[in-house]
Amino acid sequence: MKRSFLYVLFLLLFQFSFAQNKLSWQSYFSFNEIKDISEAPTAVFAASENALFSKNATTNTIKTTTTVDGLSGQTISALYHSEGFKKTIIGYENGLMIVINEKDGSILKVVDIINKQLPANLKKINHFMEHNGLVYVSCDFGIVQFNLTTSQFGDTYFIGDNGAEISIRQTAYFDGFIYAATSNGIRKASSTNANLIDFNQWSVVNSGDWASVETLDTTLIAINSGGYIHRYNSNTFIGFLQLPQPSKDMRAVNHKLFVTTPNTVFVYTNQMVLNRQIANTQVLDNTLSFTCATAIGDLLCIGTKEKGLFSSTLSNASTFESNTPPGPVRNNIFSLDVAPNVLWTVYGDYTSSYNPYPLDSYGISKYDSAGWVNLPYEDILGAKSMTRIIVNPNNDKQVYASSFFSGLLKIEQDVPTFLYNEKNSGLESITTEGPNYIDVRINGTAFDKSGNLWITNSRIKNGLKVLKTNGQWQSYSTATILDNAELASYANIVIDKNNTKWIATNREGVIGFNESTNTFKKMNFGVDVGNLPTGDVRSIAVDTKNQLWIGTIKGLRVLSNVGSFQTESQLKANPIIIMDDNLAQELLYEQFINVIVVDGANDKWIGTGDSGVFMVSPNGQETKYHFTINNSPLPSNVINDIKINSATGEVFFATDKGMVSFKGIATEANEDLNNAYVYPNPVRPNYSGTVKVAGLIDKANIKITDIEGNLVYETTSTGGTIEWDTTAFGRYKVASGVYMIFISAQDGGETKVKKVMIIR
Repeated sequence: MKRSFLYVLFLLLFQFSFAQNKLSWQSYFSFNEIKDISEAPTAVFAASENALFSKNATTNTIKTTTTVDGLSGQTISALYHSEGFKKTIIGYENGLMIVINEKDGSILKVVDIINKQLPANLKKINHFMEHNGLVYVSCDFGIVQFNLTTSQFGDTYFIGDNGAEISIRQTAYFDGFIYAATSNGIRKASSTNANLIDFNQWSVVNSGDWASVETLDTTLIAINSGGYIHRYNSNTFIGFLQLPQPSKDMRAVNHKLFVTTPNTVFVYTNQMVLNRQIANTQVLDNTLSFTCATAIGDLLCIGTKEKGLFSSTLSNASTFESNTPPGPVRNNIFSLDVAPNVLWTVYGDYTSSYNPYPLDSYGISKYDSAGWVNLPYEDILGAKSMTRIIVNPNNDKQVYASSFFSGLLKIEQDVPTFLYNEKNSGLESITTEGPNYIDVRINGTAFDKSGNLWITNSRIKNGLKVLKTNGQWQSYSTATILDNAELASYANIVIDKNNTKWIATNREGVIGFNESTNTFKKMNFGVDVGNLPTGDVRSIAVDTKNQLWIGTIKGLRVLSNVGSFQTESQLKANPIIIMDDNLAQELLYEQFINVIVVDGANDKWIGTGDSGVFMVSPNGQETKYHFTINNSPLPSNVINDIKINSATGEVFFATDKGMVSFKGIATEANEDLNNAYVYPNPVRPNYSGTVKVAGLIDKANIKITDIEGNLVYETTSTGGTIEWDTTAFGRYKVASGVYMIFISAQDGGETKVKKVMIIR
């Protein structure tokens, strides 16, 4: 979709400044996969998949840094803390470097490596080594100098044969030379040589594939890719110890060498005498995979691939405690649901062709005012590949999770209590793989006004099910409307005000069903059969104007009135046409749309497969926000799901690299004005945001005056919240004082008066 340059520039600048306001964004990242760690005299720094945290060993306080603070959502591959310069450097798989300056809190993104004219798969940063104010950055193509004083890059060394690109795993300074462990030998060069960009200045010490090289006091140690530890004898590296597994990490700290393998951490003295040996079973169990280890004094810290950071005393490493910040199990959240006081997430998934294999066993996570609670796979009754989750709107203690293989899991009071499957319910296994093959694919779910739970059951003839409040099941045959129901997979299901069920399918567009008339109807690809751009529909949503918004893998369509289900024999959806550069354009033309949700103001939040999030006006004619990784804290442009807390207006974005939320104001309208309130109140001099009036009914009239009765602002609510920018109709900031807020219903039958104090 084209945009005029000035419009894009304005939009991006506005959004960027808005996105950087931490008051507007919140992050919900997983810190379980530790990529690298670094240490300071009193703190350990740990990099997870795309976030950072540190633990102060003295105070035991933990601080997190995420995309909301300025990090990238890309995958981290290396971390280094320079105590002398008070800077922390983060390296990424795509070559990005981020420098955090602890002195002023600034965050600098350095893109020189990304911009190098090299294949993208060679830009990964593997290691940082500091010497004389320079950091030697080991990359998959060579070595780059980085000046810690100026935060500028220096020379780049291509040290392979004849100057070829070569993967540098780690570098070390030893006895006047820089040593590099590479995919093609250990190479060295004099650190004082002014011409290190000449590959001829680098000599091969040992051939072969090497994982690491490190200086241990007066000794130089290297480990090859097979896990064989070598010692340098002033001429060559001599092997002397075979590890049981290839090493994941090696580093020297406080006269000790820490060698990490997936199952064990080995701690050696500076004479290479084994001092400690910590197995994963000592920390947790044999499923734990170590990634790195270090120490701060006597505090041993071990990073893991699945469970975050653990610590114990180095002198008596017997009892380990977790130092991992709370969060979801993993960053790739496939689906979520939000109630006013709770949020649930699931991690199972399927491919773009609805293939759940290989099956996932990740469990389920819950977040509320008490923090995160993760239900492990062992507790969810064997349910695999959980792809949807829904909170009962009449009872937020009752939750149902859809498994795209095992059926439907019921959770009560945070405890999984029952797994509905083909043996104990109306759910059915797919039929195309033979009579003995069991695969119960449940996905979309929706509660109707009576509290019945409607469910889509893919790849069978009776694809629509309902679990009634009395515990009884009923099935409806989608084979009556679909050409081949046994090949159809379903995305989500929504229910409109007429109790019509609308279902997104992957092959035949959208089907609607009304049980009162036992009627199915369909909108499919083609002008005469529904006017969809494709039969593969990924999301549908009913808005407050009774329009059905349809997101497909090739764009957007809208059914103008869901009531046409009763009156029209053939339903037809149409694109939204907008004017851009005086040209008629189709809104979200050819976009892969994964999810559409409607907020309390009838705005639409649309998540795409690779273009981030669009928020458009109720009629789609105005794009109010377009959030991407470049102008917001979104960690990825791949949006798996979006949900909105109707009470607070907080919009949650689940991506394949983490979840963040945007604190919107579009809350649902209230039944009356009894709960109307104003925040913040008072408005203090350092506050730069807007005043919100919340708890409103729909179409309430709001007038704001000064204490003398002079009108400074007036609006009508759409939903439950309005904003005031504390100006007199946008002309100038109002002065300090008390301001009266008069709220009245559209028919004048209900009124409320509030006050707000503004302090300039």
